[in-house]
Amino acid sequence: MPATRHLPTEEAAELLTLVRDLAGRELAPRSAEAEATETFPRDVFRLLGEVGVLGLPYGEEYGGGGQPYEVYLQVLEEIAAVWSSVGVGVSVHALSCFGLVNFGTAEQKERWLPDMLGGDLLGAYCLSEAHAGSDPAAMRTRARLDGDEYVLNGAKAWVTHGGQADFYKVMARTSDDRNGISCFLVPADTPGLSADTPERKMGLTGSHTATMRLDDVRVPVERRLGAEGEGLRIALAGLDSGRLGIAAVATGLAQGALDQAVAYAKERETFGKAIIDHQGLAFVLADMEAAVQAARAVTLHAARLKDRGLPFSREASVAKMVATDNAMKVTTDAVQVLGGYGYTRDFPVERYMREAKVMQIFEGTNQIQRMVISRSLAKGDGGAITHA
Repeated sequence: MPATRHLPTEEAAELLTLVRDLAGRELAPRSAEAEATETFPRDVFRLLGEVGVLGLPYGEEYGGGGQPYEVYLQVLEEIAAVWSSVGVGVSVHALSCFGLVNFGTAEQKERWLPDMLGGDLLGAYCLSEAHAGSDPAAMRTRARLDGDEYVLNGAKAWVTHGGQADFYKVMARTSDDRNGISCFLVPADTPGLSADTPERKMGLTGSHTATMRLDDVRVPVERRLGAEGEGLRIALAGLDSGRLGIAAVATGLAQGALDQAVAYAKERETFGKAIIDHQGLAFVLADMEAAVQAARAVTLHAARLKDRGLPFSREASVAKMVATDNAMKVTTDAVQVLGGYGYTRDFPVERYMREAKVMQIFEGTNQIQRMVISRSLAKGDGGAITHA
């Protein structure tokens, strides 16, 4: 059954109902086959763009939805509850647009944002490198100024939508200073830009992940976002919002697994009654419900801080860590509730469990989140303001 929602406006409630119906009608029937065949659903993103989902948290002046993060994250939940690859894709696209929205010039926004927020241009985010996953300042991809163009060389690892995106937000080194990194919007058809064969993943197989290679890729100066050397600041500024997106996706995934487990437990009978009426199993379901609600609560708490313009970095890390750890537990328990059937591909919970695992890894591993949280505590950052 749909989770209880607390939405700030009637418009937001109508939006959520629209997305829930769309997800059930258009996404759910296709998800299992697309994941089994590793098919990237580009048309689904166009559809979501047409109904305004891809630009929800950004301003209406450039085609966005103008919705607060509190609403946007609940929309992500609804999508991820039926198809996590698409939920992740929406979150990654929003992160790909973040730099332009917040650091682009008026001319850059006018030129590119409408197509990006409307779904005509799907984005990818290129920060990590094979040797510098959790340490972006150690990146080696370089951008050398040559007249009115930059020449980019290097490789970016673990790129969601790699080989499928229409544009790539690329971080590249423009000086030898540790933080001498700049940000560029690179069109997919730029000569010298290519994608390796997609990674062979255990889950989220409908979402293609690949290494992107840049061999003398020439990018006009006008496609640099911000000043030279601002790239790391742009990248890090967007990560807290990206972590909230993944927290919402993980919460939606967990909700979907819980729904499947409850439905099965009501139908399956042993010893003359439905298995949900056996206390041992009923308590497992109760713990799953508590885990989902806890994930949702910490995620929306962080979102409300963001919407009010308050610091939310620590809370974003808490949300990402709690939601993804809980999703791993809930999906694993869902497989247990279904017993032998849960271990087969005839039911979706085994796929949910495989999909949950990577959410503890990307957008900063949960070990990194614990480091961020503990350092914040040591500094005394946030404190009472997080409860304002």
